[in-house]
Amino acid sequence: MFGRRRKKSEKPEGASDEFETEQDASDESAGDAADETSAARVKLPPAPRPDGPWDLDEVTDPETGRVNLGGIYVPGVEGMELRVEVAGDAIVAATIVLQDSAVQLQAFAAPKREGLWDEVREEIGSGITKQGGVVDEVEGALGWELRAQVPVQLPDGKNGVQVVRFVGVDGKRWFLRGVISGQGAVQPEAAGLLEQIFRDTVVVRGDQPMAPRDPITLKLPDDAQMVPEGVQQETVEEGSRFAGGLDKLQRGPEITEVR
Repeated sequence: MFGRRRKKSEKPEGASDEFETEQDASDESAGDAADETSAARVKLPPAPRPDGPWDLDEVTDPETGRVNLGGIYVPGVEGMELRVEVAGDAIVAATIVLQDSAVQLQAFAAPKREGLWDEVREEIGSGITKQGGVVDEVEGALGWELRAQVPVQLPDGKNGVQVVRFVGVDGKRWFLRGVISGQGAVQPEAAGLLEQIFRDTVVVRGDQPMAPRDPITLKLPDDAQMVPEGVQQETVEEGSRFAGGLDKLQRGPEITEVR
């Protein structure tokens, strides 16, 4: 769980030097243990993916039932709305909207023998807590994920929070991140279809050299037409590319006012 550190209680009056020395040693040991735990979470090999998402080499016909976006093949579901998000001239993310929920998909290059998701969770959690938000790390239907309450400004200018879920899976030299918003974040048990879309997505890493964490560029389907008002413009800032997209999804009942 990520959150503000609890303030240390003041030392009781009359505490002995012996007590203070033992306490300091205990705090130091706890800090060392936390550092060791954090270090153990990075540079781990990708975990097995028996239920997806899939690499292009793992599926026979990726276009069957999926929309070809170049870097990823997204499952098509009846009633869904598909949006793309751009950074400069490149399409870097796709968002699937289903009624009052949505999932944003973005694929990144990754090292061949190391996963990114454990390290990325730490980065996202730290970034949100610095903004005054709250993040819980839980094991959900898609593995370890972050369930966050992110501070936002409501249309009327008041402060509120948006509930989102960050999910991720490490693949073969790629990493797929999903951001679930709407009722699928507020009530995770109702997000089964969004989670299935994430699982059934196919990632096309390609053979070209790419630095770890570089976004895998997407493209519009061959028969698609660009609709300017339907394209979400996103500025990808250095150091925050994994936490993007929070303010680009439709805000619905997942946002509440903070009084």
